[in-house]
Amino acid sequence: MNLLNRFLKYVSVDTQASETASTYPSSKGQWVLGKILAGELKEIGVSDVSIDEFGIVIGTIPSNTQKKIPTVAWFAHMDTSPESSGKDVKPILHKNYNGQDIALPGNPNKVLRVSEQPELFQYKGKTLITTDGTTLLGSDDKSGIAVIMSAAEHLLKHPEIPHGPIRICFTCDEEIGKGPLHIDLKKLNADVGYTLDSEGSDCIDVETFSADVAIITIDGINIHPMIGKGKMVNAIRIAGEFLEKLPKQMAPEHTDGRDGFFHPYVMEGGVARVTIRTLLRDFEVENLEKQAALLEKIRAELSAKHPKAKISVEIKKQYRNLREGLKKEPRAVTFAEEAMKQVGLRPRKISIRAGTDGSQLTEMGLPTPNLSCGEHNPHSVLEWTCVEEMEQCRDMLVELAKTWAIQG
Repeated sequence: MNLLNRFLKYVSVDTQASETASTYPSSKGQWVLGKILAGELKEIGVSDVSIDEFGIVIGTIPSNTQKKIPTVAWFAHMDTSPESSGKDVKPILHKNYNGQDIALPGNPNKVLRVSEQPELFQYKGKTLITTDGTTLLGSDDKSGIAVIMSAAEHLLKHPEIPHGPIRICFTCDEEIGKGPLHIDLKKLNADVGYTLDSEGSDCIDVETFSADVAIITIDGINIHPMIGKGKMVNAIRIAGEFLEKLPKQMAPEHTDGRDGFFHPYVMEGGVARVTIRTLLRDFEVENLEKQAALLEKIRAELSAKHPKAKISVEIKKQYRNLREGLKKEPRAVTFAEEAMKQVGLRPRKISIRAGTDGSQLTEMGLPTPNLSCGEHNPHSVLEWTCVEEMEQCRDMLVELAKTWAIQG
């Protein structure tokens, strides 16, 4: 099966993560895709394939050299963002793309505009894949899965390409910060890792945000509005006040570069109770602590103003910047740069305003930079990918395995 067909098969499975689920993985679709991937790994000849009680798929490509080489792990995640639907994805192929705006037929208001994304013009003549504008595509991170599967198949079909032991690992619930939650690094037994979960084809993510999530809960008092005077405490109105006090200049839509942000992304409830989930993001952990302190200050102010309401702020750790952990194994980045150059790319070491499974894996002790796999516009119904980019990323991954075998 070629890379394109693999990708189209994977995006047909709804694997949207759920933050409110009490299970791991948080959605049944991740189990479905995991079983498909485990079966495919066995079919192409990967050894020791398993899917554990948490839905995590692991397999091994044994070394084909006598030289002792560090064990490399390849990671990609099966879930898609909880922010947009991944159900009934209708991928559309745009062969020999003409470099112009792309109208998505399922929603006349959704158009990929070159004026808004000028990089699109660079893909003229290539094959792009979008949705119909009603769902996510799922390129984040099914592009990464397709790249890994295709690279694994290529290595197994070409034993003349030297490589050391390679561990393949497909995780669950990365989008809700729980990807490596049940990964046993001793069992995985790898020396270095790579997540395939970044944009384009030439990026090496060497720094990520540090991240927490704040769960703001406002308990009001509900009563029939005809007798509400002096008795009703409307949690919705207090929620509006809370959001209004967040600094507008620290919203994602007003920040870039190394700026951190507050991002309230889900609000649920009614008069009696409202819950607001808010992302806290910054490259430096001490700035996350300042963000949490500001939320507590707002909570205290509104509690004093509305003494009959109960307002709480719970901070949950998500992941941390992988910057410092990569110093443990500098070859991880150096060899990735060399592999990209081997396939004609000019590698870019970047800091991303997000995180990956690699952020947590690096913190856990496994240096894991993040590599390109053809993603564009993740978490949006305007998401798209490029077939030729995914193929180039596959070739880069093969070269990376070869580089570790020769120089590792």
